[in-house]
Amino acid sequence: MAVAPTAASLFIGTIWRDPTPAPVAGKKLRSSVRIPRFAVSVDRPTAPTSAVTTSPEKTNPVVKREEEGGIGVDAMVKEEEEERKNRSVFSGMKRFLEESKAIIDEENENGSGGGAPRWFSPPDTVDCSGSWQMEDPPVLLYLPGIDGVGLGLTLHHQKLKRIFYISCLHIPVADRTPFTDLMKIVESRVKSEHQRSPRKPIYLVGESLGACLALAVAARNPDIDLVLILANPATSFNRSQLQLLTPLLEVLPDPRSIGLPELQSLMPGDSERMELGILLKGLPLQNTTREMMEDFINFSPSMPVLADILPKETLLWKLNLLRSASSYANSRLHAVKAQTLILSSEKDEFLPSKDEGERLRKLLANSQLRKFADSGHFLFLEGNIDLVTIIKGASFYRRGKKHDYASDYIPPTPTEFQEVLKSYNLLNTMTSPVMLSTLEDGTIVKGLAGLPSEGPVIYVGYHMLLGIELGPLVSRILIERGILVRGIAHPLMFRRNDAGLLPDISSFDNFRIMGAVPVAATNLFKLLSSKSHILLFPGGMREALHRKVNSNM
Repeated sequence: MAVAPTAASLFIGTIWRDPTPAPVAGKKLRSSVRIPRFAVSVDRPTAPTSAVTTSPEKTNPVVKREEEGGIGVDAMVKEEEEERKNRSVFSGMKRFLEESKAIIDEENENGSGGGAPRWFSPPDTVDCSGSWQMEDPPVLLYLPGIDGVGLGLTLHHQKLKRIFYISCLHIPVADRTPFTDLMKIVESRVKSEHQRSPRKPIYLVGESLGACLALAVAARNPDIDLVLILANPATSFNRSQLQLLTPLLEVLPDPRSIGLPELQSLMPGDSERMELGILLKGLPLQNTTREMMEDFINFSPSMPVLADILPKETLLWKLNLLRSASSYANSRLHAVKAQTLILSSEKDEFLPSKDEGERLRKLLANSQLRKFADSGHFLFLEGNIDLVTIIKGASFYRRGKKHDYASDYIPPTPTEFQEVLKSYNLLNTMTSPVMLSTLEDGTIVKGLAGLPSEGPVIYVGYHMLLGIELGPLVSRILIERGILVRGIAHPLMFRRNDAGLLPDISSFDNFRIMGAVPVAATNLFKLLSSKSHILLFPGGMREALHRKVNSNM
């Protein structure tokens, strides 16, 4: 069993640049993704021999210092820098479009139309030598959206592959498999994985159409332990403007041949759409009515993303596929028992995802909702979205029947800690907290030199108003001593709250990323057994709210 972390290192002040090279003019892109033409493989990729197949707390330098056997500060910084190169909005969308078009062009050149839907494992995009990998990880099956290519998680593959076995579904452009048959393909893979590892959860990550597939499979297999992560589910298709697109496509020429120079001017302030406008700028404008083209543009600024990789006939087929997928999934929501995380973009141009997220949260008893105020339909292609961080913040990562707060915990990366630290900048500036500690000889010194380096250690504290001391205390210990303190927190911070008496559960994501665990004797025992540093406030919520103790109790 993996042990909980005892120490951490922090890297601050790195300046990140986007060194994405410009495409070479006249050079045809060949995709780095090789998708088998016919075979539907359920074999998992083996871990590379150069990688460290162990739990993160043993090798991740965020929780283990370089001199103690970690992979080293420089290695971790370099690894995160490589990831950030590909995480800008423009780079992510551009990479997705180029990879997708390369795959489609290659399938068209082969003359087979791509064959049948099948699974593939994403390749490594950066050198993984020296990286940690979670021991015995669960399987993650990615179910694509309306594009069907299977590259929607291209920005997330590297981080996901440290904690999952990943397999992606590819639906060729020329394929006309109906929804029920696609569902059976996914269901067959799910049953195969369950038979192989019956005690492990199986993760289904689906976007729009793929979310409907995930819901349908979960409804048909309530006895299999599934974890659903649904991004902008297409269950809202019947209430979306996508229904208006079918008659428009029928009278318009192929969308790829429509000049959209007006696209950029219609999208001020939105970096993703502005970059798409740059990508599509210069395409020839055909003779069509100005009113119809403006309706087409105003209907969905994200349409060029699909039109650039899929022909009109395929788009029409996919719209009909979405209609049947939405109808099928909605009729079976009552049978979905799986643990579900709903991700809703509030600026989705295709679907009313903001309202749909709330609707599904109410209908699915075992679900949580995360909202993204400034995100569009292609959530996973946006550079500020990190799926692994979202999973960690929601405590949705587990390798068994239940989430183990000791062995399943994945410590924060330097980037994640930086983001958490930002939320306390104002408080630190206003209060300028001073830390004092006592050395072994009894001398009181400024700073935290008196804290023991080795655990187990329990820090017992008294809450100030609303517990505002937590952030500065935990972050300062991590910065000065490289020790990640695991806080014992109120159980309400880990439960879905429908009564509205407390903030939404997503408000506590940062606490969970930093290692907070619900108060319980078993959790305390596990942390002590793993020699962790533990923060305990016996007064609890009553003390934080400064409520008076009932004398009759």
